[in-house]
Amino acid sequence: MTNTAPSTKPPSEPSSERSDLLESLTMHRQLLRQTAAGLTDEQARLRSTVSELSVGGIIKHVAATEKGWADFMVDGGGNNAASDVDWSNPDPAMIAARQAEFRLLDTESLAEVLADYEQIAAATDRLVLELPDLDRSFPLPAAPWFPPGAARSVRRTIVHIIAETAQHAGHGDIIRETIDGAKTMG
Repeated sequence: MTNTAPSTKPPSEPSSERSDLLESLTMHRQLLRQTAAGLTDEQARLRSTVSELSVGGIIKHVAATEKGWADFMVDGGGNNAASDVDWSNPDPAMIAARQAEFRLLDTESLAEVLADYEQIAAATDRLVLELPDLDRSFPLPAAPWFPPGAARSVRRTIVHIIAETAQHAGHGDIIRETIDGAKTMG
């Protein structure tokens, strides 16, 4: 007879690791969204530095990047056309699409981009809670920025999403401060 002690946590309660990952994601997403608080679409399109980046474009890029990495966590990105790109000689249309990802286009609104980001974030949060194995790894696509034959675990992918969001929240904060002096912190 096997003695199985009852779990100290209900099955619906996430582990402390998953809770920590979600808390960090939530905090950095909020800092990023805060950079857009009260901006008009025109202000969200402003390039206030020499880069192509705008607050709206950064949020759009972070959402697209998070979606791509969330797909990767499920099946290694097998359904993602970008995983089949030859990054040593990419199609010019792919480069143009990637560049447009960093701009809030005239046909887009900040509200739409924020709503899209909210849906992507909610889907990623469900994956953090529900994927059965954070240690499961998938091979990374062939690209000059990844070592040949490298793989990434689900856990490491979540940490990457957190880092990407935090980095771009800082970019957004600088851009926002140059627009009207507002800061997310301090």
